[in-house]
Amino acid sequence: MIVRRAELGDAPAIAAITNAIIRDTLVTFTTDERSIESISADIETRGPGFLVAEGDGQVQGFATYGAFRAGPGYAHCREHTIQLAFEARGQGTGRALMAALEGAARADGVHVLVAGISSANPDAIAFHAALGFVQVGHLPEVGFKRGKRLDLVLMQKILSAE
Repeated sequence: MIVRRAELGDAPAIAAITNAIIRDTLVTFTTDERSIESISADIETRGPGFLVAEGDGQVQGFATYGAFRAGPGYAHCREHTIQLAFEARGQGTGRALMAALEGAARADGVHVLVAGISSANPDAIAFHAALGFVQVGHLPEVGFKRGKRLDLVLMQKILSAE
């Protein structure tokens, strides 16, 4: 497996991964599937902050970061997303992606990475905790999907000592 910067040609594979998660899980609160065009735009604008893990010639997962909140006071804080194909889980793919994403974020001047995690995804909470993320918030019932009210768990990791 290799971790590398996402390319426009990866957009269909990324769409397949994220849209399966949107359709089939409570991991994300969104119900709107992503288009290849919108993912391509993210790849172009996020540059080195959009990574993929590739194994056996196929994209097995991706990680990226974007704005946490608007305004100049949040310039050094980013919210990240990491998603893996179902068959790629439990093989170190997520850890490799996050290590590379943290490196890219540090190089980009990011001080804090934030994770917004559905409480219906305890594996992601445990994954982030194992990587040094700390829970800093719990927002009850802010999400709604498939007739269920869902909590949002906020976790963060400080990347630099400055």
